[in-house]
Amino acid sequence: MSMFCYQCQETAKNTGCSIKGVCGKDEDVSNLMDLLMYVLEGIALCSEKTNLPIDRKDGVFMMQSLFVTITNANFDEKRIKTLIHQGLEIRDAIKKKAGIEDSDDLHGSITWNADNEEAALEKASKVSPISYSDNEDLRSLKALTLYGLKGAAAYTDHAAALGFYNDEIFAFAVKAMAAIAKDLSADELTALVLETGEVSVKAMALLDEANTKTYGNPEITKVNIGVGKNPGILISGHDLKDMEELLKQTEGTGVDIYTHSEMLPANYYPEFKKYSHFVGNYGSSWWNQSKEFESFNGPILMTTNCITPLKDSYKDRFFTTGMAGYPGAKHLANRTEGGTKDFSEILELAKTCPPPTEIEKGEIIGGFAHHQVLQLADKVVGAIKAGKIKRFIVMAGCDGRHTSRNYFTEVAEKLPKDTVILTAGCAKYRYNKLNLGDIDGIPRVLDAGQCNDSYSLAVIALKLKEVFELDDINKLPLSFDIAWYEQKAVCVLLALLHLGFKGIRLGPTLPAFVSPGVAKVLVDAFDIKPIGAVEEDVKAMMSGV
Repeated sequence: MSMFCYQCQETAKNTGCSIKGVCGKDEDVSNLMDLLMYVLEGIALCSEKTNLPIDRKDGVFMMQSLFVTITNANFDEKRIKTLIHQGLEIRDAIKKKAGIEDSDDLHGSITWNADNEEAALEKASKVSPISYSDNEDLRSLKALTLYGLKGAAAYTDHAAALGFYNDEIFAFAVKAMAAIAKDLSADELTALVLETGEVSVKAMALLDEANTKTYGNPEITKVNIGVGKNPGILISGHDLKDMEELLKQTEGTGVDIYTHSEMLPANYYPEFKKYSHFVGNYGSSWWNQSKEFESFNGPILMTTNCITPLKDSYKDRFFTTGMAGYPGAKHLANRTEGGTKDFSEILELAKTCPPPTEIEKGEIIGGFAHHQVLQLADKVVGAIKAGKIKRFIVMAGCDGRHTSRNYFTEVAEKLPKDTVILTAGCAKYRYNKLNLGDIDGIPRVLDAGQCNDSYSLAVIALKLKEVFELDDINKLPLSFDIAWYEQKAVCVLLALLHLGFKGIRLGPTLPAFVSPGVAKVLVDAFDIKPIGAVEEDVKAMMSGV
């Protein structure tokens, strides 16, 4: 096979993409990403030899390099090659500090320049971070660690953009990447997977702190989904620092700003609401972007994943920034230390474009992160005690293209009227525009925000456990019906397991990288189960199974 990747839910035949990724990633990009992971392992192995904490700037580099390889984030060979060269320089500097000679055991022998690029890429095709063992269970445990770490890396990088850091996360990245390169036992790797869950909680808590201290606590907000009469800029992805700088640079220019997909929750933050040209949200989930970007008419700023293959109809007005990238698309340089990104090129282009084409009208409501919900705690607890709310169903996670994801829409429609759906991530687009009503003024869909805001849902659950004086969080009237797509969802899942949640339903399919042996462990220890038929799952969840 020319490549191999099975890190996302849509991987070919739920086995693995071996010729070209379903996402559009080709073999060269895939192999370069494998080589970048190999270089990170070298950095980690050499860092262990120094017996010193990794420098924060090197830790950030590791996070960004992990981030760039998540599904649908970056398809640009040049950008990935640049990171590989930077990684080799970091690795060699650490080797020099530690007095390490070249050694295959420390991934120190690989070099790369214009003369040996072909040989390096050939080696990359054989050094996938999950291929170091013939034992499928060991490979599976390494994959769970790596993919969970990739998700945590994305959240850590967003926090770093706002000046918030947790050096324990960087230390774990070194430990995990070094461990993936070693011949460890199943018990050792299982412990590493569980520790990845612990670190995932830290990463989401860090980003929650960064976002709320910088932009205020999300608050209940009605978000316009129609359009105005001015030309607009559409911002997608997850990065709130980019959102802030774009709003500041476009204020008073006659150009409106709209969010798309996972950027929708930016509408809930008080700091962003003060901008009158922040109109609302345009469109829906990431996989609809080809038609929605086309009808938007103005420039699109993609701050992170998810990118789908570009169409010629909007390619010349599509911009990437941060760790996102796409060949042929304009990439905007990162901010210098203490500086800001320059969005003037996007602004000037927007002024020449017609206003967005209206695709829907109305409003959707959100902003139910933990701070806001806990302010309503008395009302929520009262509704539970009065029997008006019988159960909470957590339907957080990712959306995707497969028609099997209609399952989540049908579940939302068939749940009894005395249930409340807690959500975060783009999975909400399967049901957040349905007219599901409310319970004594409490909307039946409570949107906490982006995928990382699944942390909010855990905080809410932990608070309810305390209020009801329960000794086990699984005794709450709470069920999990999670949709997954990419590595941030793996991070969220491992975080939930670390926090003690059991009985989680996962779909549309179980991950291809989870071997039968590892799946059995997850079932036995945490009662993880695949989604099934809608009516049967609804009945089971309502009975607490």
